[in-house]
Amino acid sequence: MRALVTGGCGFIGSCLSKKLVDDGWEVEIVDDMSNGDYSFLEDYSFRTVPVQMGHIFEEQAISKDPSQILVLTGDFVSQEIVRRIVDQRYDVIFHLAANPRVEYSVQNPVETTYENLLKTIQLFTHSIGNVKRIIFSSSCSVYGDPYFRPTLENHGKNPNSPYALQKLNVEEWAVLYSKAYDLDVACLRYFNVFGPNQYGDSPYSTAIVSWCDKVKKGLPLRSDGDGTQTRDMIFVEDVAKANILAANREQNFNGDTINIGTGKSYSNNEILDFFKNKFSGIEVDNAPARPGDVKHTLACTKKAERELNFYPEHSLISGLEKTFSWWRLDEK
Repeated sequence: MRALVTGGCGFIGSCLSKKLVDDGWEVEIVDDMSNGDYSFLEDYSFRTVPVQMGHIFEEQAISKDPSQILVLTGDFVSQEIVRRIVDQRYDVIFHLAANPRVEYSVQNPVETTYENLLKTIQLFTHSIGNVKRIIFSSSCSVYGDPYFRPTLENHGKNPNSPYALQKLNVEEWAVLYSKAYDLDVACLRYFNVFGPNQYGDSPYSTAIVSWCDKVKKGLPLRSDGDGTQTRDMIFVEDVAKANILAANREQNFNGDTINIGTGKSYSNNEILDFFKNKFSGIEVDNAPARPGDVKHTLACTKKAERELNFYPEHSLISGLEKTFSWWRLDEK
């Protein structure tokens, strides 16, 4: 199987790309490196080529190890990527590339709508008849602050930012393209993803990664509000697993949406207590609650279990231990 991973040098995309290689896939990545880092692919063989030089590399390369990842640096709807899609080089496209900064989307709704919505529609359009399936990375942010928990996929939508609305709009276009153009798209709504290859200043930063960053630097940990807010935290390797299960499913999705979470929530206070027990001398700075912050997230996972046979392999604690190891906090 041949895959294109857009945003494949980022936090989630790099984990997915490596797991695809482990499963025997031939992987190409396109990433403009706005949120990516080549170091996230360490311990794997990869070659970087500017996207506009892709065709030249292809002409000159006598042979290529199928396990070597080709990283095309540039835009995911550049002329060269479109050519490769139209030439039917990929069986599946995993579309993770996005501008994920919520606050930035509030300040720049036009620019981020172009990046996150219109360019995705372009990707869909060029893929018609040329790929087996697209796996789109959506977000639980489409629910806003949900009335019901665990939250089912058919729960009402109330996006609180242009970013969340853009994700919801793409889901709607996915249904349309599946019906009107026979392009099979699966939309995976990630809950709160954490794990290695996530820095404290990442646009995906959770309280967990922010606190890891502070522990590493010997700084106080910031706790917003009263700490009772809860999150369904899912480890990044489990998210990658869900993507691969979706890619391998025989039945079409036709734009269907599936929650990717654990079905368990933990409060910030509970996670903070784990940090305090793990590391000595932890200090906490209490801060006001962040305006507009969602109070609780909790995924209903029944559909993922039924449709994908997806069951997370990592508990919060085992995921935290792997994350601490990546940060080398176990040396503290």
